[in-house]
Amino acid sequence: MSIKKATPEADPHQWAFKPSFKLRAFGWKSQPAITRIKQAVAEIKKVAKKEPAVAGEGAVILLERVSPAIENVDSSSGSIGTAVNHAVAELVAIIAQAPVDSKTRADWLERLFAAYQADQVPYLESLGERWGEVCVAKEIASAWAERFLPVTRKFFASDQIELGLFKFTSVCLSALFTAQRYDELEALVSGQTFWPFRRWAVLAIAKAGRVDDALRCAALEAETYSAAEDHDRVCEQILLQAGRTEEAYSQHGLRANFKSTYLATFRAVCQKYPGKSASEVLRDLVLKSPGDEGKWFAAAKEAGLYAEALALAQSTPCDPLTLSRAARDYADEKPEFAMEVGLLSLRGIIQGYGYEITPSDIYYAFTYTMKAADELGQRAQATERVNHLLTADGLRVRDVADTLRRELRK
Repeated sequence: MSIKKATPEADPHQWAFKPSFKLRAFGWKSQPAITRIKQAVAEIKKVAKKEPAVAGEGAVILLERVSPAIENVDSSSGSIGTAVNHAVAELVAIIAQAPVDSKTRADWLERLFAAYQADQVPYLESLGERWGEVCVAKEIASAWAERFLPVTRKFFASDQIELGLFKFTSVCLSALFTAQRYDELEALVSGQTFWPFRRWAVLAIAKAGRVDDALRCAALEAETYSAAEDHDRVCEQILLQAGRTEEAYSQHGLRANFKSTYLATFRAVCQKYPGKSASEVLRDLVLKSPGDEGKWFAAAKEAGLYAEALALAQSTPCDPLTLSRAARDYADEKPEFAMEVGLLSLRGIIQGYGYEITPSDIYYAFTYTMKAADELGQRAQATERVNHLLTADGLRVRDVADTLRRELRK
């Protein structure tokens, strides 16, 4: 099957992002490209609030242009790929919700498929996995499934993986699912152990009402870390839809809602499972990550679990700047808590934890610790404890000690 090139689009709307997304527009640094992708998605989402059809066209244009524009970007860290995946998810939702006629949607699909075919890195791989969502209608999805059923059967029958056929297979399986051809999908994927294919059989079996059969089909270990995350999300979704909330939480909920930060993960799990108390969610998350207890400090603090937050920060190192900000924020409202976390911040700085700690960081940690101590009438005790930190074993950063001694002399 020949590869088509995406054709220039005709769009009356003046998109601010378009001039930035030309062929090889970005250099090797990933951050400028990531920032521009986020800005472009934000621009399209803003338009979608008032003109969803126009936003759909904008989403198609961005998906056509993004991969060629970032060809030269260094992708070794994975950050640019993650940014594109997030963008694809948001743009697919906008395209799916756009109220357009069948001719316009058919044109969009052809343009998107041309961009998907031409994507060599590949950055748009997740677009194929969500093809059914872009089709929207069962009839349209069924037509796309028919288009690639022959090559999909050929791919599954072959002993060798061909990238082109792999891409077509993802489109076919996603389209079959949206077309609600569940029995056919299950039969097609039968015997496949690779999770990106097996997931479609799992979803199809669940849609047929055979929840336990679906979970048994999903029982094999996923091959990669990203596949394992998707595995947990799929199983969690199936269990929640079946009303088996406790099972979803205990078996998959904590891993399925993992985010880029510990605080974001905590928020996501709490939002997904409102029947669970914040303390219970925090306890379970901490148990799932031994050795990282201190990194859950911000989550505990946000939940108002101040004793737990202190205990976590005391058990393993926590970012000193996070602790000093907590001392600042709670010096008036909860001075006991603020003084203790301020002292922990100073201990961490003295022992060499934290990234690019500056003299001003040391000054502010000390200042807010003492402010909280003054609120409690315990300046002398706090001063003594700081002096003890400066003489205790584990003093790693001499210039930090000198800075603190100067503050104490003042």
